[in-house]
This record gives sequence, C-alpha cells and structure tokens, in this order.
Amino acid sequence: MSIDPLPSGLVETRDQLHQLAYFALAPARYKQVDRMGLRATPGGFGTPEFEGRIARIEGDLLVFESEGSLATQTVTTIRSAAEFFGNEYEVDWYPDFRDRLPPVDPDEGLVLDVKGVTAVGDWFAFGTEVLARLRGYGLADDEVSEVQIWPEHFDVAIEMGAEGIGQRASYGASPGDAAHPEPYVYVSPWGKFDRSHRYWNDRAFNGASLDHRVLMNDPDPVTTALVFLLEGHRILHQA
Repeated sequence: MSIDPLPSGLVETRDQLHQLAYFALAPARYKQVDRMGLRATPGGFGTPEFEGRIARIEGDLLVFESEGSLATQTVTTIRSAAEFFGNEYEVDWYPDFRDRLPPVDPDEGLVLDVKGVTAVGDWFAFGTEVLARLRGYGLADDEVSEVQIWPEHFDVAIEMGAEGIGQRASYGASPGDAAHPEPYVYVSPWGKFDRSHRYWNDRAFNGASLDHRVLMNDPDPVTTALVFLLEGHRILHQA
C-alpha cells in the first residue's frame, strides 16, 4: 500500500465529511443497533452492515444498501443526507457524547471534492490495515478494542493497554484536524506519562504523531507506521 500526495481540496472536504459522519452516517446505525462506529469502505467510509443495511459515502454520493437493493443520491446538505439514511436531522442524537461536534447549518449546500473524499477513504483504509496488525502485538494483559472510525473525532482508532497502571492509550490515524492540516498517525496515552521523552513530539495533544508527508516518501509506509505505534506501546509498558 502506498501513500499518495494530498489533493488541494482536502481540508474543506474533510470538514464536510466529518459533519456527515457525525450527523448522518453514525445516527443511521445507532438508532437501529445502539452502536455508532464506522468503517473504511470502497471509495470512502460508512457503517458496517447493520440489520441488513450499509450506509456509506463514496465520492460525492450517498449510498444506501438495504436487503439487496442499492440507492444513491448526490450529497447536497447534511439534513438531506440524514433523511436519505432514514432519520430526521438531530443535533443531540447521542446526548451522552463528551466531545460533541459543533454543528454547522444543516441546510448549507455542500460541495465535496471527489479526490478529497478518496484521499480520506484511502487514509482510513491505510489506518485500518496498520491498526489491525497492531492489535496482534498486544501483551497478554492488554485490553484491545475493535478497529473503527469514531464519528466524534473522525479518526480510525483502537484503545489498547491495561487500565489503571498507565499503559492504556489510543492508537489511531486521523485525516487531519484544526491543529494538523495533513493526516497523521498517533499515540495518545490516557493517563500520566513522561512528557519529556523525545517520542512524545506532538504539542497539540498529549501524545506523539507521525505525519503524512513522512509516510508518503516511505517505500513501506504500513511497516513504518506500525513500528512508530509499537514504539509508543513499548514506552508505555516500560514506564
């Protein structure tokens, strides 16, 4: 798997996709099965199968697969996307969220850059592969979650490590955020840790990150990202 250069329209498209993930895709699954995690899907991202359905975004299209049928609709607004997937638009569809995504106008017109959607989808697919491999390297007492895209943070991540002894952390791949204009791989410890260690290089959050531009020039970015995450795991387990 290679890491391609980023398209110019990535940031705006990424922010629009975050809104769609949080207010349209995740509620479609949650209202049926009380689970909200998303997955990398062909050409973009969406839900895993739930009740015989899959809701996803591919390019500039909403795609709804249901019991053998397939419906598509061009992305126009967040409200129309929520309705396409069978729900009314709601700001507080999951009121227990600690990190709620601030909403934008749900009726504001969206214009997704297809190359940007593909770049985000490819990054999630890359992160999913890296994290799936990482799960196999945990220690015997590690508690490891499944690989999924968290709609509130809009990153693909797992939680790994024993709780209560400073070893648990989030390991993930983000397509970027307000503090990081480009995608990055990261480790974010849950508890206290030695921030002076050179590994913990990210100043926007308590943790470490490896940037897209480094991986783009790497002949084996999956292995490089995996080694980076394993180093964080090793440091936390030695502490």
